[in-house]
Amino acid sequence: MSTSEPPVSGSTGTLGTVDIVVLVVYFVLVLAVGIWSMWRTKRSTVDGYFLAGKNMTWWPVGASLFASNIGSGHFIGLAGSGAAAGIGAIAYEWNGMLMVLLLGWLFLPIYVASGVTTMPEYLQKRFGGRRTQLLIAVLSLFIYIFTKISVDMYAGAVFIQLALKWNIYLAVVMLLSITALYTVAGGLAAVIYTDAVQTAIMLVGALTLMGFSFAEVGGWNALMEGYTNAIPSIRVPNSTCGIPRDDAFHIFRDPVNSDLPWPGVIIGMTIPSLWYWCSDQVIVQRSLAAKTLTHAKGGSLLAAYLKFLPFFAVMLPGMISRILYTDEVACADPELCKQICGNTVGCSDIAYAKLVMELLPGGLRGLMMAVMIAALMSSLTSIFNSSSTIFTMDLWKSFRSHASEWELMIVGRVFVLVLVVVSVLWIPVVQASQGGQLFIYIQSISTYLQPPVSIIFLTGCFWKRTNEKGAFWGLIIGLVVGCIRMILDFIYPAPLCFEDDDRPAVLKNVHYLYFSMLLSFITLVVVVVVSLATQKPKPEQISRLTWFTRLDPVETKDQVFTVEGSIENFEVTDERREQNSNGKACHHRKGSASDASSVRSQSKWLSALYWLCGMERRKKGDDNKPATPPAPEQSTCSLEEKPRLRLIVNVNLIICLAATAFIIGYWA
Repeated sequence: MSTSEPPVSGSTGTLGTVDIVVLVVYFVLVLAVGIWSMWRTKRSTVDGYFLAGKNMTWWPVGASLFASNIGSGHFIGLAGSGAAAGIGAIAYEWNGMLMVLLLGWLFLPIYVASGVTTMPEYLQKRFGGRRTQLLIAVLSLFIYIFTKISVDMYAGAVFIQLALKWNIYLAVVMLLSITALYTVAGGLAAVIYTDAVQTAIMLVGALTLMGFSFAEVGGWNALMEGYTNAIPSIRVPNSTCGIPRDDAFHIFRDPVNSDLPWPGVIIGMTIPSLWYWCSDQVIVQRSLAAKTLTHAKGGSLLAAYLKFLPFFAVMLPGMISRILYTDEVACADPELCKQICGNTVGCSDIAYAKLVMELLPGGLRGLMMAVMIAALMSSLTSIFNSSSTIFTMDLWKSFRSHASEWELMIVGRVFVLVLVVVSVLWIPVVQASQGGQLFIYIQSISTYLQPPVSIIFLTGCFWKRTNEKGAFWGLIIGLVVGCIRMILDFIYPAPLCFEDDDRPAVLKNVHYLYFSMLLSFITLVVVVVVSLATQKPKPEQISRLTWFTRLDPVETKDQVFTVEGSIENFEVTDERREQNSNGKACHHRKGSASDASSVRSQSKWLSALYWLCGMERRKKGDDNKPATPPAPEQSTCSLEEKPRLRLIVNVNLIICLAATAFIIGYWA
């Protein structure tokens, strides 16, 4: 089906003039925040570009964690899941609330103490060698490029086609261009501050639509009653197609015959979630940018509190959409579904877009369009920045160990542009699939690839005996087993509701969440057996790299040298900072007299490009040349917290956990 056709039939036209004005204001605001954030951080250093100078406070960190997680795929997929099968899928969100708190209180102190920039770098320090680090780096880039980017771009395309009737290439290229502009120019600081703005826009828009939805359906009781009766008029006879689930308002469902069995929700869902929230570069990088451990914990708390909202602001409106537009959103006849949304599997993915275009008046439609673009851009910028960090710090530095800071900055920015090109080239795949089976399969890709990685980080952080051989072979065997199941899923897709299930028993009888549990167990056994059968890790692979040793003084010669060197450099750096603040021009003029003519002859556009990218070393001379380490390990690796602030975040932790337990128990 050509993507020039609108995904939804019978929609009420495109955006009006007021909506376009709202969109323009939104883009201007985002660009303004992106440009403003460039002045907030020194962008010509590795820490400045990739970790925002490690100077972020709790609220932008928390907002960025939430915005990075809530992509346009959430609005389409979560609302669609609510329309199709009830509230079960919200378990992913509420599970994430617990995991992001684990990140702040258990995993982050280890990462901070280790002084790492990327997660593969942590594995290299913890286990030694390069192969585990490189394997995780390549796997992470694969997951980012071929799952997250494609899901979010598909979901954004649904809205763009529906509201603007634009050519998909024009729309995505424009969005990616704006996204790449402030990602390349501003680094993580620009991404985090624009994420904070995107979060505010998403919350305002989503809560507004929620209000209109509940007003239209007639309130909470009407939702509870209407959903069970939202059966399409045209169905396949003698089948369950189109009939709402009996357990639609329960999270914990039958352990054998349901779509989300409760043991799988508790354990099988938690393990991949542990990878995403506690060891994925996209998430952890934001927390590492916090100025102190307390601010990082505060960011985790804010993200956890915000994770309560998707249930009310996204999933329930999706269920309301089924009630209001039953024959379209809940269509159960393959031929009719093909006419409505171009997808024979079903049209629940249009639930949220349908609400926006049918319910909202002019102006608010533009706001919701901005919400979807904000969700798309915030998740893409996070992926671009984190992928750039992994590629530069783990892959490039592995082959160019003596690369200068200038070179690393150039490589990091160029790789973002490469990702943009790959994203555009990936559009035909998304386009051909229309997001139907691809969207489903992408969720399973994560389920089959993430558990082995989770186990490696879990054992590395909390079991001192884990060594490199155990971690590597556990990872390899786990990924091989996961890939076999993933390939079988592609070969034997799940049958439609009116078809017989003739898939192999391993697919038909073993739910993917149960398989996640089995895969985790296999990986754990391999890690434990191989680690115990081989030599113990060296002391330098343990000190300050596990939960039990995070407070260790550095004992080995290399590390003593590093810390002492950092202290000496800290004094030198402080002196130079004072010199630079008072007499930067003097320090600078040694070379300027001889190079004045070459600086003046440098083309204006090249100078502007250097400024845009924050490449001050080329623009102003060599005073920023990284002759000494830019920051002391002592200050950036400190786990110290002010007692009063620590008490505040710990009390909030208890409140948040209690609220999470209540809401899960209420809907269980």
